[in-house]
Amino acid sequence: MPTLIKAALLGILQGLTEFLPISSTAHLLIAERLLGYEDPGEVFAVIIQFGSVLAVMWLYREKIAAAVRGLRSDPDSRHFAALLIVAVIPALVAGALLSKFVKSVLYASFAVIAVAFIVGGIVMLLVERFGPKPSIGDAERVPIPRGFGVGVCQTLALIPGVSRSGATIVGGMALGLDRAAAAEFSFFLAMPTMAAAFAHDALDARHYFAADRVIEIVIGFVFAFVASAAIVRPFLGFVRRSGFAPFAWYRIAAGVALLAAIALL
Repeated sequence: MPTLIKAALLGILQGLTEFLPISSTAHLLIAERLLGYEDPGEVFAVIIQFGSVLAVMWLYREKIAAAVRGLRSDPDSRHFAALLIVAVIPALVAGALLSKFVKSVLYASFAVIAVAFIVGGIVMLLVERFGPKPSIGDAERVPIPRGFGVGVCQTLALIPGVSRSGATIVGGMALGLDRAAAAEFSFFLAMPTMAAAFAHDALDARHYFAADRVIEIVIGFVFAFVASAAIVRPFLGFVRRSGFAPFAWYRIAAGVALLAAIALL
Protein backbone atom coordinates (compact mmCIF):
# COMPACT_ATOMS: atom_id res chain seq x y z
CA MET A 1 0.00 0.00 0.00
CA PRO A 2 1.41 3.45 -0.93
CA THR A 3 2.68 5.50 1.99
CA LEU A 4 0.36 8.42 1.23
CA ILE A 5 -2.68 6.13 1.43
CA LYS A 6 -1.44 4.84 4.77
CA ALA A 7 -1.04 8.43 5.97
CA ALA A 8 -4.60 9.28 4.93
CA LEU A 9 -6.04 6.19 6.63
CA LEU A 10 -4.12 6.89 9.83
CA GLY A 11 -5.25 10.52 9.76
CA ILE A 12 -8.88 9.46 9.45
CA LEU A 13 -8.45 6.93 12.26
CA GLN A 14 -6.87 9.55 14.51
CA GLY A 15 -9.62 12.06 13.80
CA LEU A 16 -12.45 9.61 14.41
CA THR A 17 -11.04 8.15 17.62
CA GLU A 18 -9.50 11.19 19.37
CA PHE A 19 -12.70 12.38 21.01
CA LEU A 20 -14.41 9.01 21.36
CA PRO A 21 -13.70 7.17 24.64
CA ILE A 22 -11.78 4.36 22.91
CA SER A 23 -8.15 5.65 22.84
CA SER A 24 -6.83 7.17 19.65
CA THR A 25 -3.24 6.47 20.73
CA ALA A 26 -3.89 2.74 21.07
CA HIS A 27 -5.69 2.61 17.73
CA LEU A 28 -2.84 4.46 16.02
CA LEU A 29 -0.19 2.15 17.53
CA ILE A 30 -2.12 -0.93 16.40
CA ALA A 31 -2.90 0.46 12.94
CA GLU A 32 0.70 1.52 12.34
CA ARG A 33 1.83 -2.01 13.17
CA LEU A 34 -0.79 -3.59 10.90
CA LEU A 35 -0.02 -1.23 8.01
CA GLY A 36 3.73 -1.46 8.45
CA TYR A 37 3.96 2.30 8.80
CA GLU A 38 7.27 3.61 10.16
CA ASP A 39 7.11 6.80 12.23
CA PRO A 40 10.61 7.72 13.50
CA GLY A 41 10.39 9.93 16.55
CA GLU A 42 6.57 9.75 16.33
CA VAL A 43 6.62 12.93 14.24
CA PHE A 44 3.61 11.88 12.19
CA ALA A 45 1.51 10.98 15.25
CA VAL A 46 2.40 14.25 16.99
CA ILE A 47 1.38 16.41 14.04
CA ILE A 48 -1.87 14.66 13.20
CA GLN A 49 -2.98 14.73 16.84
CA PHE A 50 -2.54 18.49 16.69
CA GLY A 51 -4.91 18.44 13.71
CA SER A 52 -7.57 17.05 16.05
CA VAL A 53 -6.87 19.84 18.56
CA LEU A 54 -7.34 22.50 15.91
CA ALA A 55 -10.56 20.86 14.75
CA VAL A 56 -12.23 21.09 18.15
CA MET A 57 -10.93 24.65 18.57
CA TRP A 58 -12.49 25.52 15.24
CA LEU A 59 -15.82 23.99 16.21
CA TYR A 60 -15.89 25.94 19.49
CA ARG A 61 -14.25 29.09 18.12
CA GLU A 62 -17.20 31.34 18.97
CA LYS A 63 -17.35 30.09 22.56
CA ILE A 64 -13.57 30.46 22.91
CA ALA A 65 -13.63 33.99 21.48
CA ALA A 66 -16.49 35.00 23.79
CA ALA A 67 -14.63 33.63 26.82
CA VAL A 68 -11.46 35.50 25.88
CA ARG A 69 -13.35 38.76 25.32
CA GLY A 70 -15.09 38.40 28.66
CA LEU A 71 -12.03 37.72 30.80
CA ARG A 72 -11.82 41.32 32.05
CA SER A 73 -15.49 41.84 32.82
CA ASP A 74 -17.47 38.58 32.84
CA PRO A 75 -17.30 36.37 35.97
CA ASP A 76 -18.48 33.34 33.97
CA SER A 77 -15.61 33.74 31.51
CA ARG A 78 -13.09 34.06 34.34
CA HIS A 79 -14.54 30.96 36.00
CA PHE A 80 -14.28 29.01 32.75
CA ALA A 81 -10.65 30.05 32.25
CA ALA A 82 -9.74 29.21 35.86
CA LEU A 83 -11.55 25.88 35.55
CA LEU A 84 -9.48 24.80 32.54
CA ILE A 85 -6.22 25.98 34.09
CA VAL A 86 -6.85 24.03 37.29
CA ALA A 87 -8.07 20.95 35.41
CA VAL A 88 -5.05 20.75 33.09
CA ILE A 89 -2.41 21.00 35.84
CA PRO A 90 -2.44 17.29 36.88
CA ALA A 91 -1.85 16.15 33.29
CA LEU A 92 1.01 18.62 32.81
CA VAL A 93 2.74 17.41 35.97
CA ALA A 94 2.17 13.73 35.23
CA GLY A 95 3.27 14.14 31.63
CA ALA A 96 6.47 15.91 32.61
CA LEU A 97 7.34 13.18 35.11
CA LEU A 98 6.22 10.05 33.27
CA SER A 99 6.02 10.63 29.52
CA LYS A 100 9.45 9.13 28.70
CA PHE A 101 8.69 5.95 30.65
CA VAL A 102 5.24 5.67 29.11
CA LYS A 103 6.50 6.04 25.53
CA SER A 104 9.55 3.84 25.91
CA VAL A 105 7.89 1.04 27.89
CA LEU A 106 4.08 1.08 27.82
CA TYR A 107 3.69 2.08 24.16
CA ALA A 108 5.61 -1.06 23.20
CA SER A 109 3.24 -3.39 25.07
CA PHE A 110 0.07 -4.42 23.28
CA ALA A 111 -0.84 -6.44 26.36
CA VAL A 112 -1.01 -3.21 28.37
CA ILE A 113 -3.27 -1.72 25.69
CA ALA A 114 -5.55 -4.77 25.73
CA VAL A 115 -5.92 -4.76 29.51
CA ALA A 116 -6.53 -1.01 29.52
CA PHE A 117 -9.25 -1.47 26.89
CA ILE A 118 -11.03 -4.08 28.99
CA VAL A 119 -10.67 -2.40 32.38
CA GLY A 120 -11.72 0.95 30.93
CA GLY A 121 -14.80 -0.59 29.35
CA ILE A 122 -15.82 -2.27 32.61
CA VAL A 123 -15.37 0.97 34.57
CA MET A 124 -17.44 2.82 31.98
CA LEU A 125 -20.27 0.32 32.34
CA LEU A 126 -20.16 0.55 36.13
CA VAL A 127 -20.27 4.34 36.12
CA GLU A 128 -23.13 4.32 33.61
CA ARG A 129 -25.07 1.89 35.80
CA PHE A 130 -24.17 2.92 39.34
CA GLY A 131 -22.80 6.46 39.03
CA PRO A 132 -24.33 9.35 40.98
CA LYS A 133 -27.39 11.18 39.73
CA PRO A 134 -26.20 14.03 37.48
CA SER A 135 -26.27 17.45 39.11
CA ILE A 136 -24.33 19.47 36.52
CA GLY A 137 -25.62 19.94 32.99
CA ASP A 138 -23.37 22.75 31.74
CA ALA A 139 -19.72 22.05 31.01
CA GLU A 140 -18.80 25.71 31.46
CA ARG A 141 -20.22 25.85 35.00
CA VAL A 142 -18.43 22.85 36.47
CA PRO A 143 -17.22 23.74 40.00
CA ILE A 144 -13.46 24.15 40.10
CA PRO A 145 -12.86 21.30 42.63
CA ARG A 146 -14.75 18.88 40.39
CA GLY A 147 -12.85 20.17 37.37
CA PHE A 148 -9.62 19.38 39.20
CA GLY A 149 -10.98 15.90 39.91
CA VAL A 150 -11.61 15.37 36.20
CA GLY A 151 -8.08 16.59 35.55
CA VAL A 152 -6.71 13.98 37.94
CA CYS A 153 -8.66 11.30 36.07
CA GLN A 154 -7.12 12.58 32.83
CA THR A 155 -3.64 11.59 34.04
CA LEU A 156 -4.65 7.94 33.64
CA ALA A 157 -4.71 8.52 29.89
CA LEU A 158 -0.92 8.38 29.84
CA ILE A 159 -1.46 4.62 29.78
CA PRO A 160 -2.12 3.63 26.14
CA GLY A 161 -5.58 2.15 25.80
CA VAL A 162 -7.14 4.12 28.65
CA SER A 163 -8.24 7.04 26.41
CA ARG A 164 -7.95 10.69 27.39
CA SER A 165 -11.56 11.38 26.50
CA GLY A 166 -12.69 8.15 28.18
CA ALA A 167 -10.90 9.00 31.44
CA THR A 168 -12.23 12.56 31.54
CA ILE A 169 -15.78 11.62 30.54
CA VAL A 170 -16.06 8.77 33.04
CA GLY A 171 -14.40 10.93 35.69
CA GLY A 172 -16.86 13.73 34.97
CA MET A 173 -19.85 11.41 35.23
CA ALA A 174 -18.54 9.96 38.50
CA LEU A 175 -18.32 13.54 39.80
CA GLY A 176 -21.91 14.40 38.90
CA LEU A 177 -21.77 15.75 35.35
CA ASP A 178 -24.42 14.49 32.97
CA ARG A 179 -23.33 12.63 29.85
CA ALA A 180 -23.34 15.57 27.46
CA ALA A 181 -21.68 17.95 29.94
CA ALA A 182 -18.98 15.36 30.70
CA ALA A 183 -18.29 14.88 26.98
CA GLU A 184 -18.22 18.59 26.25
CA PHE A 185 -15.97 19.33 29.21
CA SER A 186 -13.67 16.63 27.86
CA PHE A 187 -13.52 18.54 24.56
CA PHE A 188 -12.71 21.82 26.31
CA LEU A 189 -10.03 20.19 28.46
CA ALA A 190 -8.51 18.57 25.37
CA MET A 191 -7.54 21.98 23.98
CA PRO A 192 -4.91 23.04 26.56
CA THR A 193 -3.92 19.45 27.33
CA MET A 194 -3.24 18.41 23.76
CA ALA A 195 -1.72 21.76 22.82
CA ALA A 196 0.79 21.35 25.66
CA ALA A 197 1.44 17.73 24.70
CA PHE A 198 2.00 18.81 21.09
CA ALA A 199 4.53 21.47 22.13
CA HIS A 200 6.39 18.98 24.35
CA ASP A 201 6.37 16.14 21.81
CA ALA A 202 7.26 18.39 18.89
CA LEU A 203 10.31 19.63 20.79
CA ASP A 204 11.39 16.06 21.56
CA ALA A 205 10.83 14.97 17.95
CA ARG A 206 12.44 17.97 16.26
CA HIS A 207 15.49 15.98 15.18
CA TYR A 208 13.29 13.51 13.29
CA PHE A 209 11.59 16.04 11.02
CA ALA A 210 12.55 15.28 7.44
CA ALA A 211 11.68 17.15 4.25
CA ASP A 212 10.82 13.94 2.40
CA ARG A 213 7.96 13.25 4.85
CA VAL A 214 6.23 16.62 4.54
CA ILE A 215 3.55 15.46 2.10
CA GLU A 216 2.49 12.40 4.12
CA ILE A 217 2.41 14.46 7.32
CA VAL A 218 0.28 17.15 5.69
CA ILE A 219 -2.13 14.52 4.35
CA GLY A 220 -2.45 12.90 7.76
CA PHE A 221 -2.96 16.29 9.41
CA VAL A 222 -5.71 17.35 6.99
CA PHE A 223 -7.59 14.06 7.26
CA ALA A 224 -7.31 14.11 11.06
CA PHE A 225 -8.68 17.66 11.16
CA VAL A 226 -11.61 16.86 8.88
CA ALA A 227 -12.49 13.59 10.61
CA SER A 228 -12.37 15.19 14.08
CA ALA A 229 -14.49 18.13 12.95
CA ALA A 230 -17.02 15.71 11.50
CA ILE A 231 -17.34 13.40 14.52
CA VAL A 232 -17.71 15.76 17.50
CA ARG A 233 -21.30 16.93 17.02
CA PRO A 234 -22.72 13.51 16.08
CA PHE A 235 -20.89 12.01 19.06
CA LEU A 236 -22.56 14.44 21.45
CA GLY A 237 -25.96 13.65 19.95
CA PHE A 238 -25.32 9.93 20.20
CA VAL A 239 -24.33 9.94 23.87
CA ARG A 240 -27.37 12.03 24.76
CA ARG A 241 -29.56 9.32 23.22
CA SER A 242 -27.66 6.11 23.91
CA GLY A 243 -25.03 6.77 26.57
CA PHE A 244 -21.55 5.25 26.63
CA ALA A 245 -22.38 1.55 26.93
CA PRO A 246 -21.77 0.86 23.21
CA PHE A 247 -18.26 2.29 23.51
CA ALA A 248 -17.66 0.28 26.67
CA TRP A 249 -18.62 -2.98 24.97
CA TYR A 250 -16.49 -2.07 21.95
CA ARG A 251 -13.51 -1.54 24.27
CA ILE A 252 -14.05 -4.89 25.99
CA ALA A 253 -14.41 -6.74 22.68
CA ALA A 254 -11.34 -5.01 21.23
CA GLY A 255 -9.30 -5.84 24.32
CA VAL A 256 -10.31 -9.49 24.26
CA ALA A 257 -9.54 -9.72 20.52
CA LEU A 258 -6.15 -8.11 21.04
CA LEU A 259 -5.27 -10.52 23.87
CA ALA A 260 -6.30 -13.42 21.66
CA ALA A 261 -4.12 -12.12 18.83
CA ILE A 262 -1.16 -11.77 21.20
CA ALA A 263 -1.66 -15.34 22.45
CA LEU A 264 -1.67 -16.68 18.88
CA LEU A 265 1.52 -14.91 17.81
